[in-house]
Amino acid sequence: MSSINSNIILNADSYKASHFLQYPPNTTQVSSYIEARGGQYKNAVFFGLQMFIKEYLTKPITNADVDEAKIIFDAHGVPFNEDGWRYIVNEYDGFLPIEIEAIPEGTVIPVKNAMVQVINTDANCAWLTSYVETALLRAVWYPTTVATVSWNCRQVIQRYMEETSDNTDGIEFKLHDFGARGATTEEAAAIGGAAHLVSFQGTDNISGIIAARRYYKAEMAGFSIPAAEHSTITSWGKDNETAAFENMLDQFSGPGKVVAVVSDSYDLWNAIDNIWGDELRAKVESTGGTLVVRPDSGDPISIVTETIERLMKNFGYEVNAKGYRVLPDCIRVIQGDGISQQTIEAILEAMKQRKQSADNVAFGMGGELLQKINRDTMRFAMKASAAKVEGLWRDVFKDPITDQGKRSKKGRLAVVKSASGKVKTIRAQDIGQGENMMVTVFKNGKVIKEYDFDEVRAQATEGYQ
Repeated sequence: MSSINSNIILNADSYKASHFLQYPPNTTQVSSYIEARGGQYKNAVFFGLQMFIKEYLTKPITNADVDEAKIIFDAHGVPFNEDGWRYIVNEYDGFLPIEIEAIPEGTVIPVKNAMVQVINTDANCAWLTSYVETALLRAVWYPTTVATVSWNCRQVIQRYMEETSDNTDGIEFKLHDFGARGATTEEAAAIGGAAHLVSFQGTDNISGIIAARRYYKAEMAGFSIPAAEHSTITSWGKDNETAAFENMLDQFSGPGKVVAVVSDSYDLWNAIDNIWGDELRAKVESTGGTLVVRPDSGDPISIVTETIERLMKNFGYEVNAKGYRVLPDCIRVIQGDGISQQTIEAILEAMKQRKQSADNVAFGMGGELLQKINRDTMRFAMKASAAKVEGLWRDVFKDPITDQGKRSKKGRLAVVKSASGKVKTIRAQDIGQGENMMVTVFKNGKVIKEYDFDEVRAQATEGYQ
């Protein structure tokens, strides 16, 4: 993962530079936490902090970084805490004297609970806790939101498979990441792509695979198949569409193999009824592989159901134990246009009404997965909750009368789970015999607790039950 700016001092909002002058005298520690305050989802799938820690916090700042920051901030018009940053370089070899606690990555947790807590470990650096908010909050809200979107899509798909399929085998390949080209940056594609892979294994986002490999020791977290795009089909010319399709079978199909072919370049219904369903039907049936037909335009709900209906007319179907129709193994459908959680549910419901099993279809999601989200999708925030001033801890909180939804938590925090499984954020001092779900993952430049990708997936899987 690469960044335009590798200097963590400059990875902040401008006004943060002046905050070291704003705390009460003799403030020695500040403790802050990150939570999703609500938004579109009841639960959040916590993910992504480890990527940020490994990429940004395990590399020390240098005097050259401080020099650069001083030049920038002086010219920018805001105060710069040169002495504070030089102190970190000299006393800690450039590693930030902070401790970060977090719940296990992959944990499915109700919103309005703390996920992360950060505190400075040096009394001279109380200003540092909130200074890292910009970078730290962004490192959490984006991958957690993508992971939450993906996880909720899986809940929808699982529900319909349980209703219309004999089993849920293959669910991990029912939602494919098509979002790399629509992401704002390659880093966003990597972070979001890895977040999707917490719940699924289908992806065309290589950056996401690399992120999971680099930061979570996932040898191979996602898989893809040979697939056509419009340019490779239309380059044959309109009169040679059959030859283009046949070439895809010749090149990529075979026993146990899967190949996807976009089929709407000209006339989707002609492609289904006359090319796939007539001219090439015997070949599709005899290769021993699976052809995945991709309709790629039009209203997703009506197009998918009609595509499946026409394929069943040409290739036949079986009725499963739950009374729903399933295409033969040699042919399936993937819809990659206009896909969101809402359209997935609408398509699967329309299929159910027509007695079509969810086995027949897979989905590809792009912008809705990686791009059509923001910090307010789940109302993420990082807030200070406690400060040590004159040797005594005091609660730090906001409680605006104009928006009670922005009321923040007080004190040093812990997250506990009751015997019944209910998760609650409490004051750390009240934990008693309970076990804090938040554990130290980083301290003073060192990774203290690390998760591999299998562990992350296992945590998320607990939430499927």
